[in-house]
Amino acid sequence: MRLARIEIDGLDYAARIDEAGVHPLITTADSPLTNLLATPGPRNPERTDPIPADQVELLSPIARPGSIIAVGLNYAKHAQESGMEPPAAPVTFPKLPQSVIGPGEVIEWSSEHSTQVDYEAELALVMLDDVRNVSVETALHHVLGYTCCNDVSARDAQFSDGQWLRSKSFDTFCPLGPVIVTPDEIPDPQNLRISCRVNGETRQDSNTSDMIFGVAEIISYLSRFLTLRAGDVITTGTPAGVALGRSPSVYLADGDIVEVEIEGIGVLSNTCSVS
Repeated sequence: MRLARIEIDGLDYAARIDEAGVHPLITTADSPLTNLLATPGPRNPERTDPIPADQVELLSPIARPGSIIAVGLNYAKHAQESGMEPPAAPVTFPKLPQSVIGPGEVIEWSSEHSTQVDYEAELALVMLDDVRNVSVETALHHVLGYTCCNDVSARDAQFSDGQWLRSKSFDTFCPLGPVIVTPDEIPDPQNLRISCRVNGETRQDSNTSDMIFGVAEIISYLSRFLTLRAGDVITTGTPAGVALGRSPSVYLADGDIVEVEIEGIGVLSNTCSVS
């Protein structure tokens, strides 16, 4: 199943997308799925028949992730291009939820704050329920679905700060979308082609099989130390090909169009605006 968040008459709705079109979902006070994706509260869309996909604007697929937990240096070739040894355990850091934007929205920053803004194509997952101390074997049972993420990163801030919170959490630095695809359609998240294009030029082209720690391992590892809650987003690292790893480094610029594509999910496209 492909889930999305759409806007109708100024209100956001969870929706299901299939070949017939976009189906807004009725929201009740006790609808855990729809309240997880969209703003909670009872709403009944006047139109429940399928809406043609080209008549609907997709929002970020989840309205309010409680936490965004990111994993760094999780692709073997990316660790290599960064000149670092593969980590012995997942390297984790937070991205702030207010950095989330949806497909088609603009990635914005000021050149006063960064001149080295980088793209990072990532597979992200959304948690289905609250968990603690889950095993690797059962971890995927707690995944609502998968989506594309661009872990936009201000490299100059990243290295000057000595930690990554600010550099990864500028407003608009966490594009997500275009949809959430449920695990029945992605039974193996460790065999998905993942790529990033800037102005049509392929910059990253890899497969999630190159991950050092798989999705199930990441969930299990994090759940040892903290409660993962329904609606939390976990991003799973980026493959080789980021601007930082290139010579010369070609960072994002005003007007650039960045596309993250993951097999089975779709394309997340955003334009850059630098002031």
